[in-house]
Amino acid sequence: MNDSESLDFQHQSVLLKEAVEALAIKTDGFYIDATFGRGGHSSLILESLSDIGRLLVIDKDPEAIAHAKEKYANDERVLIWQGSFKDFPDALEDLGVEQQIDGLLLDLGVSSPQLDDASRGFSFQRDGALDMRMNPDEGQSAAEWLAKADGLEIANVLWKYGDERFSKRIARAILKEREISPIDTTLRLASVIAGAIPKAKQKKGKNPATKSFQAIRIFINKELDDLDVCLQRSIDTLRKNGRIAVISFHSLEDRMVKRFFKDKSSKPKLPRGFPVMDEQFKVDLKIIGKPIRASKQEIEVNARSRSAIMRIGEKLA
Repeated sequence: MNDSESLDFQHQSVLLKEAVEALAIKTDGFYIDATFGRGGHSSLILESLSDIGRLLVIDKDPEAIAHAKEKYANDERVLIWQGSFKDFPDALEDLGVEQQIDGLLLDLGVSSPQLDDASRGFSFQRDGALDMRMNPDEGQSAAEWLAKADGLEIANVLWKYGDERFSKRIARAILKEREISPIDTTLRLASVIAGAIPKAKQKKGKNPATKSFQAIRIFINKELDDLDVCLQRSIDTLRKNGRIAVISFHSLEDRMVKRFFKDKSSKPKLPRGFPVMDEQFKVDLKIIGKPIRASKQEIEVNARSRSAIMRIGEKLA
């Protein structure tokens, strides 16, 4: 078994069948898996596409892109582009695609191979360089940021993106510890965080570094900013009756998706008696069904699916 096969074996796509069903695949359609990971969703989408159907796969992670190129080297239906999911219109332009798309899938957060690879710096359970970048070739690493950020900035990030109630205590501990030696490994940061949270306040069965690691990862990769831009761009790129499906793992992400879907599926609220007919307003999106969560069976097999929630929208205008 080679490295890519090993990683593929470790990765379990969350809401696999549900996400692909949400896209209502047309055999000759054009779809985008904008968070390719290790391609679980992409593989199932391709099973439904004919020879003239097309799939664009996108990922920031160079390892994911390398895996896609190897896996689909002989599949002419697949287009591959490295970059942020927010830039999918740029990918279409770069690849010479002028048509609107029939479906867009976003599976947010970090993939299993990224978590399981200690060298990527996402996990507080395995020691490795404190990186956390989806693309290690761009931007600053978590270690570089923690080495120069002031206490207020660190505390704000932990609170805003992780809802960490001890954010100020953790920030003070980081400033103190980095004076002794650089905080440049995952287990050192996890230890500093654990030491800053009172033992009595630490939840049994949950690593005290969970919220802080999540917050730093979201900040380093600009995940919420990218999501906001991607959602806004999706409306213009989807064709009529095209679908967008978004799988979130964090309340801030889901709240953003929920608000976007609501705004785009609702008519503006006007003062009573305002001389405008309802028919004069058009809405861009229709919400499809209720939010979907992982089944008990899936959670038993893949614990990481526990916090997953998927929302689906369909383009109207």
